[in-house]
Amino acid sequence: GLASRPAGPARRSVRRRGAAMLRQAARLRSCARLRPGAHGHSHPQAQRCYRLAAAAAAARGSGSAGPSRAWLQLRGRAMPAPAPAPGLSAAPRYYSLPPHQLMPLPALSPTMQMGTIARWEKKEGDKINEGDLIAEVETDKATVGFESLEECYMAKILLPAGARDVPLGTVICITVQNIEDIEAFKDYTPEQVASAPQTPSPTAPTPPSAPAKAPGSSYPSHMKITLPALSPTMTVGTIQRWEKKVGEKLREGDLIAEIETDKATIGFEIMEEGYLAKILVAEGSRDIPLGTTLCIIVEKESDIPAFADYVETGVADIKQQAPPPPTLGTQQPVAAPPMFTPPIPRDPKGRVFASPLAKKLAAEKGIDLQQVKGTGPEGQIRKKDVDSFVPSKAVPTPAVAAAAPSLAAIPTGMFTDVPITNIRKVIAQRLMLSKQSIPHYYLSIDINMDSILKLRKELNEELKSESIKLSVNDFLIKASALACLKVPEANSSWQDTIIRQNHVVDVCVAVSTTAGLITPIVFNAHIKGLIAISNDVKSLAEKARGGKLQPHEFQGGTFTISNLGMFGIKNFSAIINPPQACILAVGGSEQRLLPAENERGFDVVSMMAVTLSCDHRVVDGAVGAQWLAEFKKFLERPTTMLI
Repeated sequence: GLASRPAGPARRSVRRRGAAMLRQAARLRSCARLRPGAHGHSHPQAQRCYRLAAAAAAARGSGSAGPSRAWLQLRGRAMPAPAPAPGLSAAPRYYSLPPHQLMPLPALSPTMQMGTIARWEKKEGDKINEGDLIAEVETDKATVGFESLEECYMAKILLPAGARDVPLGTVICITVQNIEDIEAFKDYTPEQVASAPQTPSPTAPTPPSAPAKAPGSSYPSHMKITLPALSPTMTVGTIQRWEKKVGEKLREGDLIAEIETDKATIGFEIMEEGYLAKILVAEGSRDIPLGTTLCIIVEKESDIPAFADYVETGVADIKQQAPPPPTLGTQQPVAAPPMFTPPIPRDPKGRVFASPLAKKLAAEKGIDLQQVKGTGPEGQIRKKDVDSFVPSKAVPTPAVAAAAPSLAAIPTGMFTDVPITNIRKVIAQRLMLSKQSIPHYYLSIDINMDSILKLRKELNEELKSESIKLSVNDFLIKASALACLKVPEANSSWQDTIIRQNHVVDVCVAVSTTAGLITPIVFNAHIKGLIAISNDVKSLAEKARGGKLQPHEFQGGTFTISNLGMFGIKNFSAIINPPQACILAVGGSEQRLLPAENERGFDVVSMMAVTLSCDHRVVDGAVGAQWLAEFKKFLERPTTMLI
């Protein structure tokens, strides 16, 4: 201590310095110790601070030997906090609670800005092991599980299940290391979290007893179903049809809607059980961006009425859009006698709902779908409706009794504008990209098909009892797969910085549909037999024409075959399907006379022309010629495919 009390100005100086040091010491963090001599040693600055404080107290005549709080407690140690200054409210201090961890909402996707607490997997008081799922958080991409990285106990849940649009970094729960510390957080509120975003005060005063609602707490626990990417190049989609109605029970794997992507019309299956509470995007809506909320699903049937007036931000502006009507020219229409009275359309806008297969059959048979009565859901026309349709006979009027009953409707105008579908739009973009960015070159060769046709006939006789019929295309797929193994450069792809040689041969087979061209994949064609290839091709072609292909059945592939021989095409050049390096264009077989050493001096053989389109960045001309030589050998000597 001091030997004697200073007098006069010196006393006032010591008093001012002591008071200033005391105020500075009181503002230090809780980890700063003010008591000199702690842990058996003394810090000079701490000793000086303590002496000055004692001097200041003595100068005021308080008789105190030092500060009333000898030292502030370390984090987690129970010590009384300093008394609040006069006129200030006693706010809770951080160091008044046991050691704990604030769990903020993390960024679970690169573009995530906010999240929704879909469901809590742990309750307050539960033990949490490392790797345990704490909650399911709905991001802008999907519903993701939020796992714990350490062992702890759930002390307090700050946001309830169903809280919507929670900003990143918002504290959603509190965990502690010891189970006995849970009780201290019983009355803990989000307002006590310093890092929580401050909510603006409302203009009108609110009663103190009415706590602020957490985001989304006005709705029961629910799950938003967003539009997913059903193909790698998909950016928008069209809701062709809803397979479920509001209020219906949903089971895992149920088909909830049919969505037209840039590749095909795909069934969208639900992966959760529940009830369909709200449909946010109407049937027929076009060009819906990825990530848009399509519908709401709840776990309890009793929660469905709560979403009757639910409106999702950004979804309410999506209107149901019908394809633009065909634009006709300005030529005056030619009057034609009416042949029949068209039925009243089932849709207010005059659209006809029919499956892709029904549309294809109707086009082949020349049937007007407006006359066909559908037996599917909501009057949808199915294949059986087209097969069983019987056209009504025309009833001639007296004025046109002599008119021919088979007179076809005469189109009006000079032209018709057909709306572009998403599939056709993407086909155009990809073909243009392929021709502009890939240096194509073409190699053609003629192949004697007599041996293959003879072998095919023999095998079909053997398989007749099993109702299996092999096609020439099955042999072409097998031969091309084996040729790719012999010349792996043709089974490669350009990857900008590398050339990737594939060790398996997945052959894409071009299939023409009413919506456009699609290439389903025969996987592992190099190890499959002819029967397996035949079954795969038939199944995939049927799915493609019916719009039922799943994304994995047409995305990818390492080599492509396009066969137009059945249409009488002798030869053609195909456009490469990126990122593949080759595509084989197959023409039809024709009878030719070839010189031969026999009595006639010639033979009549079946010759087939094929053209290989190659990416010159990956496959050089000599390599492409080598592939065609291997392919020709397998077809002209089929027994070599067994080696």
